[in-house]
Amino acid sequence: MILALDGMGGDNAPDVVVEGADIARERYPGTSFLLFGDPARLKPLVDKRKGLASALEIVPAEDAVLAEDKPSFALRRRRKSSMWLAVEAAAQGRADTVVSAGNTGALLAISMFAMRMLDGAHRPALASFLPTARGETVMLDLGANLECDADNLAEFAVMGSVFAQVLLGLDRPRVGLLNVGSEELKGHEELRLAAALLRREGSPIAFEGFVEGNGITSGTFDVVVTDGFTGNVALKSIEGTAKLYTQFVRDAFRTSTFAKIGYLFASGAWVKLRKRVDPRRYNGGVFLGLDGVCVKSHGGTDALGFAYAIGVAVDLVRYEYKNKLVEGLGRLRQLSSTAEAPALQATGGAE
Repeated sequence: MILALDGMGGDNAPDVVVEGADIARERYPGTSFLLFGDPARLKPLVDKRKGLASALEIVPAEDAVLAEDKPSFALRRRRKSSMWLAVEAAAQGRADTVVSAGNTGALLAISMFAMRMLDGAHRPALASFLPTARGETVMLDLGANLECDADNLAEFAVMGSVFAQVLLGLDRPRVGLLNVGSEELKGHEELRLAAALLRREGSPIAFEGFVEGNGITSGTFDVVVTDGFTGNVALKSIEGTAKLYTQFVRDAFRTSTFAKIGYLFASGAWVKLRKRVDPRRYNGGVFLGLDGVCVKSHGGTDALGFAYAIGVAVDLVRYEYKNKLVEGLGRLRQLSSTAEAPALQATGGAE
C-alpha cells in the first residue's frame, strides 16, 4: 500500500509528518510513502530515522498551502504545492490514499477537484470519531456542508454507516439523525423527510431514529448524522466541555494536601482516563463521498496523532471502504426511486 503524505501541511510540519510516518511504518508493515515537500527540509529528518528512507520517497514540491489561504486561492494558485501534488498522486492512482494536516478548506476543494465524487454521492461529508460511554461513535458532517437537504442527510447516513462498518468492525451500525427531540414530528422538514426515507423497507442502513445532543456520547448510536454547521458546533462544544472538566479535576486535586495525596492514590485511574479521551486516538477526519480516500489530520497534532490518521487511511483502503460505499449508495438510489413512484401515481404522473 502506498500513501501520499503532504509533508508541509500542519502547524508542526514537516517534523510531525516525518515522525508520524516512521511510527506508522512500524505499525503497518508493507506500507510505503510518497512524501511531498521541500527536500532540503525533509531529507535530514528522514535520514535521522533508521529504515524510514527505504520505505519512503521524497517528491519535490516547490510550494505549500498556507493556513490562511482561502480554498479558491489554493485551488487556483497552489498547483505546485505539497498538498495539491499529494492529492493528485492519490487521484491518479500513483498512491492508494492521501493524508494531510493542512488547511481543511483547501484540502476539501483540491480533493473535490482532483478526485471528483463517487457515483451516487453529491456532496462530501467530513466524518470522524468521538469517544462514548460504550466505545466510539462516528459523527458527520463536521463542517464540509453548512446547509443540507434531505437527500444529502440520507447520503451522509449511508456514508457514515459504511465508515463505521469498516473502521469499527460493526455489521449493522445504529444510525441516528441529530435533532432537537426524539419524537418523529420534531425538527425541520429536511430532517423529517430524510428520516422517512431511511425508515422505508429495504433501507441500506439500520436507522434508529432521532438522537438529541445529550445522546451523542451515550453510545446508543454508532453513527450520528447532521449538517456541517450543527456538527461543527456540537463537536467544538464537546471538545470545550471535555477540556473544562479536565481543568476542574486538576484544580480539585490541588485544593489541599489531602487532595494531593488522593491524587497519588488515584494516579493510575487518572492515567487510564487520559488515554481513553486522548484526542490523538481519534485523529483522522475523512472526506466521505469522494472517488478516493482523503484523510484530514488535525493541524496541531503531534507525531502519534498523525500516525493514527495514517492508520485510518490504511484501514479504509485495506477493507475496501470505497467499494462498499458504492454498493450502499446504489441501494439508497433504488430506495429513493421507489419512494418517488407513489407520489407520481397519486398526481397522475409528471406533466
